[in-house]
Amino acid sequence: MGWKTLDDMDLDGKRVLVRVDINVPVEDGRVTDTTRIDRIVPTVQDILAKGGKPILLAHFGRPKGKVVPEMSLRVTLPALEAALGREVHFMERPAPEALGSLPEGAVVLVENTRFAAGEEANDPGMAQFLATLGDVFCNDAFSAAHRAHASTTGVAHLLPSCAGRLMQAELGALEAALSTPKKPVGAVVGGAKVSTKIALLENLVGKLDLLVIGGGMANTFLAAQGAELGTSLREPDYLDTARAILTAAGRAGCRVLLPVDGLAAREFAAGVEYETVSLGADTQLADNQMILDAGPDSVAAVEAAFEGLSTLIWNGPLGAFEIPPFDQATTAAARAAARMTRAGTLVSVAGGGDTVAALNHAGAAADFTYVSTAGGAFLEWMEGKELPGVAALMG
Repeated sequence: MGWKTLDDMDLDGKRVLVRVDINVPVEDGRVTDTTRIDRIVPTVQDILAKGGKPILLAHFGRPKGKVVPEMSLRVTLPALEAALGREVHFMERPAPEALGSLPEGAVVLVENTRFAAGEEANDPGMAQFLATLGDVFCNDAFSAAHRAHASTTGVAHLLPSCAGRLMQAELGALEAALSTPKKPVGAVVGGAKVSTKIALLENLVGKLDLLVIGGGMANTFLAAQGAELGTSLREPDYLDTARAILTAAGRAGCRVLLPVDGLAAREFAAGVEYETVSLGADTQLADNQMILDAGPDSVAAVEAAFEGLSTLIWNGPLGAFEIPPFDQATTAAARAAARMTRAGTLVSVAGGGDTVAALNHAGAAADFTYVSTAGGAFLEWMEGKELPGVAALMG
C-alpha cells in the first residue's frame, strides 16, 4: 500500500517515537473508557518484543499551545500501566539523555504534545526536536491522521517511519471497504445534517451500488422531494444539494434508499407517544409532529437491501437512537448487518461520529468486521481526501 509496518523495521536497541491517540474520557481524575488505550497495546508490545523502547507521543484535549494542568496526560498513567502490565515513565520535558538512561524494556509517555504551540502549527523546529528523541517514528494514531501536526507529519519526514498495528488495521479495513471492495458495496449514512456530509455523499455515490440515508438528514432529502414534515429536523437551505446528490446517484447507477415510513411524535423525549406514518413526496405531517426514527417498513427494506451486498460501510444512526423508542431502526439494521457479518456473507466497516455509540447500543459492534474509533479522519477518508498523517508515511 506504499507504507511500511513494524514488520519492515529493525527496532532492536532503537528508541521508537510512537504517535498514539489516548484522548480518552476522564471524570473525577479517572479514565472512564479505556478503549483507545487498549487499542494501542499490540503496537507497544510488538515494539518491546523487537527490542525497541516505545516513547509515546499523544495529545489530550484542546490546550491550544499552552500548558493547562487539567489537560495533562498524567491522568492516563494508571489506565495505561494497567493495560500494558508494566510501569510507564512519564516525562514533562523529554531529553535524549534522559531517554537514553532508561532501562531496556522501559515505556515512556511524553506530556501532551499540544502544550507546545509548535505542535498544531507543524512547526519545523518542533518536528526537529521530536526527531532528536527517537531513531524510528511509528504512527499508530489514524484518528489524528487528518491533522498536519508536528507529531503526526513533521517528524515522519525526518525519521524512518512506519504504521503501527492500529493504523495498519484501520488503513487495511478502509482500503478493503472503499478502495478495493468486494462488490456489490453499500453504505449507511445517517446523522442529523446533510450540510456536514456533502463531500462524503458526493464522493460515495460514484463508488456505491447502494446508499441508505437515515436520521435527520433523510428528512432533508424527503423535503427536497416535496414532503411536508412538520417540526422535523431538516435543512431548508440544502434542498437543492439533496436533489443534486440524488441526480448524481441516478447517473452513477447508485440506488438511494430513503425511509418509506417513520415514527412521528409531538415532542423529543424518552417514552413519548408516537405513531407510524408513511413517508414520501406527498407526506403532510401536522405542524407539531416530527419524525424521530425510521419505521418498520423502512427497516425491512434496509435489511433486504443488505442481503444483496458483499461490503457495507456504516456512518451514523438511522434515528434519534439515544432516546427510546427512537432507537428501533438503528438497532434492528445494525443487528442485521452484524448477523450477516457473522455468517460470512458481508464485510462490514463502521466509524465516525456517533456510529460507535450507536452500534454499541445495538450490541452489534463486536460482530462488525471493523469498527473505527476515528471520527474526523474516518469521514475525511470516506470523502476521498488525502490524510496528511498517512501521506507522510508514504515517504
